[in-house]
Amino acid sequence: MGDSFPCDLFRSGPYPFSNGFLDMQEPRRRESPPARTPSGDIVKVPVQHWEDLDKRDPEALCKRALAKNYPPAGFILPFLKEYFLVDKQRRCLCRQGPGEWERMDSPLLELVALVYLLNATPEPLGKRTISVKELKSAHFFRGPHELRVRPVLERYRNDLEGFKRAAEELGGESLDLADAAYKFWVFPKVPLCYLLWEGDQEFSPSLSILFDRSIEQHLAPDAIWGLVNLVSDILLRPDDWP
Repeated sequence: MGDSFPCDLFRSGPYPFSNGFLDMQEPRRRESPPARTPSGDIVKVPVQHWEDLDKRDPEALCKRALAKNYPPAGFILPFLKEYFLVDKQRRCLCRQGPGEWERMDSPLLELVALVYLLNATPEPLGKRTISVKELKSAHFFRGPHELRVRPVLERYRNDLEGFKRAAEELGGESLDLADAAYKFWVFPKVPLCYLLWEGDQEFSPSLSILFDRSIEQHLAPDAIWGLVNLVSDILLRPDDWP
């Protein structure tokens, strides 16, 4: 079944689908597939993470992660250009709605946010960026654990202006690197830099990601992998975020 479902022929009949059914299918077709772990399992947030968060000293945690204490609910955490509530009481992430915090359904974001809050250290940002090959855990990011850059490259290899618009829509800071490059403040201590080259007659288009050298002080390899997947997926669908 192609991407055109449901096409106009299904609405004009004679087909056994009601308009209500077709209307329901359209948003489902636009939804992203469920996020998965490096092992291929659908992402689920361990209850233990929320229990561990309850045990932490809020002021010390906020100082390390550069979050804001928001008692009694939890913590305000910056993510890209947004701010989310990490709600300890309801054990969920929330975004600011009209007059109240509204629950979000994003297991991967919830998971990496909790991992960041629980593991952020006093380590300051470094003075240089490094590639995935320079990470101490570089061996992890091979084969099935390769960073998710190919779909972003395929989408924007011939659309530099589109990449710039998407990056700026997510609060990216333009860098004087490559043909287009942006720094994203994913979490306060975890910037990611995306560098895009259009390519020419000699070189194919390419996309690279750079990390602050301190990233491994705050996130384990699988969390780094998940975070890059998350940001890449958002870059592919900036109009659907948050």
